[in-house]
Amino acid sequence: MKPSLPQGTRDFAAETLRRRGFIIETIKDVFELYGFEPLETPALENLETLMGKYGDEGDKLIFKILNNGLDNPAKKEKAIKDFENILNGKNDKSITERALKYDLTIPFARYMAMNYGKLTIPFKRYQIQPVWRADRPQKGRYREFLQCDADIAGTYSLISDVELTQIYKDVFGRLKIPVEIKINNRKILYALAEVCGSIDKINAITIAIDKLDKIGIGKVKEELSANGLSSENISIIERYINIDGSNEEKLGKISRIIDSSETGKKGIEELKYILEFLNANPKNNKEEIPIAIVIDFTLARGLNYYTGIIYEVKAKNVEMGSIGGGGRYDNLTGLFGVPDIPGVGISFGLDRIYDVMNELNLFPENINQSTHVLFFNLGEKESKYSFDLMQQLRHKGVSCELFYENSKLEKQFKYAEKKNISFAVIIGSKEIESQTCIVKNLATGEQQTISDHQIVQFFKK
Repeated sequence: MKPSLPQGTRDFAAETLRRRGFIIETIKDVFELYGFEPLETPALENLETLMGKYGDEGDKLIFKILNNGLDNPAKKEKAIKDFENILNGKNDKSITERALKYDLTIPFARYMAMNYGKLTIPFKRYQIQPVWRADRPQKGRYREFLQCDADIAGTYSLISDVELTQIYKDVFGRLKIPVEIKINNRKILYALAEVCGSIDKINAITIAIDKLDKIGIGKVKEELSANGLSSENISIIERYINIDGSNEEKLGKISRIIDSSETGKKGIEELKYILEFLNANPKNNKEEIPIAIVIDFTLARGLNYYTGIIYEVKAKNVEMGSIGGGGRYDNLTGLFGVPDIPGVGISFGLDRIYDVMNELNLFPENINQSTHVLFFNLGEKESKYSFDLMQQLRHKGVSCELFYENSKLEKQFKYAEKKNISFAVIIGSKEIESQTCIVKNLATGEQQTISDHQIVQFFKK
């Protein structure tokens, strides 16, 4: 049988892992600077924990896991009948009770609900783990991928929203990725539904608007009509979608559309607060990398649990979906019987960030170098002598290897070239006798002889 991988999954070789590690460490460093603490949750969650939290579209993408023991004849016969429920989009505990986690936010909310009395509030956590979605694989979209989340739970203060916006700016500034940080507020979307006289259709409206980039305004209008909205209401929504201009101009235009809604006014005030807070000190807003914060009223983020500010990050000059997103969810733990715990969180799409950095050639030049020095093997006596010197370097933090076989020099040089090793150390019988070694810079070809006692000092420089 020819070995293969499940569609939408990948193996990662050393070169890829080092680049991914560079992104992860950059994100973790910023999270830690802002006082966030690490957390991990299981790959599996009870199905009831996940279902109904992501809307109908999201629920369809949850990877469900068959219960074990279905090979039992009695259970098997019942399972065959119950499986019809699964095929009809329903759940049946006799078939499946667990699922792979779809994101990190709902498991975090479940953790908060289970441990609330033990935690320091506000609780600031970051989590970097894989998640799974039964999506159609395509460029930048995988069935197994890593999410990097930061959430703040237990405060209504909009300073927490400001901080998460600033974290986006800091991380993408460090990674040197020019981005647009798009922001909107679910209260404004709620107000739009209110103005249309269709509060009960808030989910249908947000889901349709969320598809604007993919299906265009024509299809969005068709979907809204199919969901029972009148032509007059669709006209209001189209006016809303077409709002443009600077952030200030957009806020003025939206005010005229939803001026009858108190909820909408609050959403506008929250957006103004975040923008004014971030612009309060111009000295802190001079990034080397162009990073723009843009109000985008077409940003809807179709997940049902968002209640306030919502984010989406897009890389400039690259054809790629969002590389970050999130928002405020002021009663998420209420789903698990612990009401009134406000929260706000953001997520980084590591796989897409990787693809963007690859395309823009933003990774450091030396990122794929693991071994700094290769000691050549010229025989048993010579290799033992080299091994002792190599250990001295390793103890001082210099990465080294000894070539395992006494092979031709050409083969050892080729090994060093393939592994992008910077220096070769060659020790033969003459060098042992004189207690010296030949050090060759493999990039320049420059070669020099130094004393064994100088080797640590030489490479530490």
